Amino acid sequence: MSEMADAIRELTQDKGFSLDSVKQTIENTLRAAYKRTFGTADNCVITFADDMSDVTVASRKTIVDGVYDPVTEIELEDALKLSPECELGDEIDIIVDPKTFDRSAVSVGKQETHKGLNESFKDKLYNEYKDKVGEIIIGYFQREYNGNIYVDLGKVEGVLPKKYQSPREVYQKNDRIKAFIVDLKRISSGLQLILSRSDPKFVQSILELEVPEIQDKTVEIKKIVRDAGYRTKIAVATTKEDVDPVGSCVGPKGMRIQNVIRELEGEKIDVLRYSDDPVVFIKNALSPAEVSRVVILDDEKKTALAIVSDEQFSVAIGKNGQNVRLANRLCDWSIDVKTEEQAAEMDLTEITTRRAQELFSNAPAESAEPDEIEVIADLPEVNQDVAAKLKEAGYEDIEKFIVAYEGGEIGEIEGVSADDLEEVSKIIHNNVEFVEEDEADSSEENNDSETAPSEETNTAAEDDEEEYFCPECGAKITLDMTKCPSCGVEFEFEEDE
Repeated sequence: MSEMADAIRELTQDKGFSLDSVKQTIENTLRAAYKRTFGTADNCVITFADDMSDVTVASRKTIVDGVYDPVTEIELEDALKLSPECELGDEIDIIVDPKTFDRSAVSVGKQETHKGLNESFKDKLYNEYKDKVGEIIIGYFQREYNGNIYVDLGKVEGVLPKKYQSPREVYQKNDRIKAFIVDLKRISSGLQLILSRSDPKFVQSILELEVPEIQDKTVEIKKIVRDAGYRTKIAVATTKEDVDPVGSCVGPKGMRIQNVIRELEGEKIDVLRYSDDPVVFIKNALSPAEVSRVVILDDEKKTALAIVSDEQFSVAIGKNGQNVRLANRLCDWSIDVKTEEQAAEMDLTEITTRRAQELFSNAPAESAEPDEIEVIADLPEVNQDVAAKLKEAGYEDIEKFIVAYEGGEIGEIEGVSADDLEEVSKIIHNNVEFVEEDEADSSEENNDSETAPSEETNTAAEDDEEEYFCPECGAKITLDMTKCPSCGVEFEFEEDE
């Protein structure tokens, strides 16, 4: 086998180049040398042997009677010497010995070869590593320059810029470095990988390797925020009720999270449970502090007040405000932390009143109140024929109808069945709020007395009869509660003065 075949085999097998890229590089090299010698490569024909043992270069010329351009044309007389069957207008390939190319042409050819192989090498590396962005890679400390750390990754070089380094980490020659690939960059020698050890996704990737429940999607990482080198907060959730997402990440005796902490050189990590309820999530996000109470100040602006004990205040704030700052980023809320004494000095009356209205009113506090409905015909979805017959019978007024119906005083009304009366009663209770009067007041009303019930009687009836339900889960609650027994949402009742 020729030297050329040996060289091609070395490039394809040992260096990892594809056969097509090698052939293309050789062809480009010969074309460059041909063009340098003859001034054009348009009529250059290059042919490879099937076993890649040889390559031929030929000039394709047109047979003419009277040559104008000797590079692309040949006289019929000369062409007949090469092939007796040729005729005017035919094309003939004439073999050219590359050794006849001048020295400058050979130099250009070599440059094209190096350029072609270099570009092919870069393309090969790029295609190999382009899908690795977002993955973890391991290399070894090579050198440091201007604060940037250069990492030996084998085939390629990695650089760990100063801005992507953890401030508490120091490396020596040949130290092992595990990092996160954030980008690729083509350089003259090939490919350079941009690495990071400060990216929150770096922590996520390490945690995914340590926790099988994350790999099988049982546990989901909702969000990670990080102050590299100091503290990381991780919010996790689960798709299965019987799985503890926090416990899964911490692991038996804390082994899983300790492995992550060791990789981060002792950086503190808070793993907490995610919640759609901002009150619960804010409480969790401020861990390790214990929060006594969270008050939502403004839903639209996402501002909240977290109230803690005096002992927990410094823990909630953290060193240089780090803990509350990370909690803000994790929840996407602006959280103000106050002690119970500081909160007592604040006027939270308006806030708690507005929140109570939002929690317990059928409509939002800011929405306009619906028009008062007094007659049965104005009720939504009521049968108008039934309403007309009730009006004829003297039961047009809603309150009068309810008193008579619940007192069993409505007799037979032509065209109105017992089911019709029950349906009207249901519609009234679903759409109208009113306070039932005591038996004495009901009797007075049935006797058409115009004496109005006292204000004290209304208040007492409201307190005795009105029911409250949690707006989050619908569980029944009472006035003496400060937290829903079912879902845990906090609330307050504002007493009227």
